[in-house]
Amino acid sequence: MLVLTRKPGEGFVIGDDITIKIVEMKSGGVRIGIEAPQNKKIYRQEIYDRITMENQAATQWNMTDLDTLSDNLSAGIKKK
Repeated sequence: MLVLTRKPGEGFVIGDDITIKIVEMKSGGVRIGIEAPQNKKIYRQEIYDRITMENQAATQWNMTDLDTLSDNLSAGIKKK
């Protein structure tokens, strides 16, 4: 992990197209500005972690649910 010390108004560059600037420091918090192409997805860490967890949960099938889905699909095919 790269750790930098920056003052308000200072920043750093990631690659050729992302710039991070320290906008303000107050009350134990830091406000940052991010300049990046619109096609880059930028998330707060806690939001990214939640998205990742929900995506992983969505890939986990309960075998009972899978059996029920299979039975329902089979019943629908037999009716035709």
